[in-house]
Amino acid sequence: MQVISVPSTPFSGQKPGTSGLRKKVTVFRQARYLENFVQAIFDTLSGQQGQTLVLGGDGRYYNDVAIQTILRMAAATGFGRVLVGRNGILSTPAASAVIRKWQAFGGIILSASHNSGGPDGDFGIKYNLGNGGPANESFTDAVYLRTQEIRAYDTVESPDIDLSKVGETCIGDMVVSIIDPVADYAELLESLFDFDRIARLLARPDFRMRFDAMHAVTGPYALEILENRLGAPPGTVVNCIPLPDFAGGHPDPNPVYAADLVAALADSRSGLSFGAASDGDGDRNMIVGRNFVVSPSDSLAVLAANHALVPAYASGLAGVARSMPTSCAVDRVAEALGIPCYETPTGWKYFGSLLDAGRCTLCGEESAGTGSNHVREKDGLWAVLYWLNILAVRDLPADVIVCEHWRRFGRNVYSRHDYEGIEIAQGDRLMNDLRARLSQLPGSEYGGLRIATADDFAYVDPVDGSRSERQGIRILLDDGSRAVFRLSGTGTEGATLRVYLERFIADPGQHEIPTQEALAPLVGLADAVARIAAITGRKVPNVIS
Repeated sequence: MQVISVPSTPFSGQKPGTSGLRKKVTVFRQARYLENFVQAIFDTLSGQQGQTLVLGGDGRYYNDVAIQTILRMAAATGFGRVLVGRNGILSTPAASAVIRKWQAFGGIILSASHNSGGPDGDFGIKYNLGNGGPANESFTDAVYLRTQEIRAYDTVESPDIDLSKVGETCIGDMVVSIIDPVADYAELLESLFDFDRIARLLARPDFRMRFDAMHAVTGPYALEILENRLGAPPGTVVNCIPLPDFAGGHPDPNPVYAADLVAALADSRSGLSFGAASDGDGDRNMIVGRNFVVSPSDSLAVLAANHALVPAYASGLAGVARSMPTSCAVDRVAEALGIPCYETPTGWKYFGSLLDAGRCTLCGEESAGTGSNHVREKDGLWAVLYWLNILAVRDLPADVIVCEHWRRFGRNVYSRHDYEGIEIAQGDRLMNDLRARLSQLPGSEYGGLRIATADDFAYVDPVDGSRSERQGIRILLDDGSRAVFRLSGTGTEGATLRVYLERFIADPGQHEIPTQEALAPLVGLADAVARIAAITGRKVPNVIS
């Protein structure tokens, strides 16, 4: 096998965000663009010779082309084996499961998660470590530095691998194993939950569910687990064929982009009792009851409060962790259980050290992501099965379970407002202006709401002592309400300003107030404090979830 060194020059802007490098497909299709970034990953690694790499993605446009390129480069850098999902498919949580089961050196996941696909859509790539979790900041920073000094990438000459058939072939000395992308993951989930009890629930004539795979990667996984293994009626899983452009849709499981599912659960004529959806790469989820959308923050809290009903977690939780913008609902559960609750920056990589150290069992973040110590990624189908396990044991609808949870712990009314596609300069100006005024905000009042404290969240990892600065601006009010501001690191064009709003209501008599009505004063405060309309020209958000 002859390694070919191809001269190259750096591209600007190859800095990974919260979940890897994400750009438009047209950017990735530039000559040498993908190769440069992959070479930077391989140059940052040490000891990969003869080791196993896991490779796959969410099936979006350019996924198959990128896999062939990466296979040749993996052979050139000395990997001994690459495990590739059939047809290039591996959901993000499944990739983590495969890495962990087969003790792989690491993995490359090709996905832009919940972003749109197709020739004019988005593409992404990230590296996961041997624990199955996303690479930490020190690694991704090193990769970025390498992209800015790269002068060549290494590859080999080889025909394309047939990705459609399970089996083995070789590129030079490197073995390429095409694996069933679902089997290892389904086996893992079956070991966590009471499948017999869930199957009995799904067989009941008075219980019908719908899972919307949004023409994304979870289609094959949901079909195998929900319909084949658990016996849900055919047609339970809809939009189940992964398509390179997600059928022109936006594979983000929220009430805006999964509006058909929400409408179906609100229609009594549908006969549906429970609904769920997942995103492009299978790591996010949305839970829907009858005319009731469960917020991601409430979902995490409910899962923690009901852990004793699920076989894998019945012996107790070591702790829980949430990202800073996620509501404090799970904090109240942790206090009642007498276990630690960790507050981290946004990004699943921050949960990895806590999970590896055995400090927490369940994790969740504001962007519809929940998971546990079974893998090192958030996991959409895992969350759905967890909910089904709770429903099967408690024999109550999802909305009733959430309302009972509120009566016990109080309700953290919560919403996320996304201002998508604003100019990067405007986003930076807004955040920098707000940071400059933080010291002046405590004691000020807006519309009768008084600000108690304001800060720029910084995090010190309790395991390794690493520190992360500028992780989001927090405005805390006298009554415990919060407004949090972040610029998202998961988009590919412009900037997305995310505003997280939270108000605690203890009185059960006020729990039924509609979310946006309850948060209306906070919405006004957030706009006034951050000058959103004045700086961006946006009077309303694109997405409310």
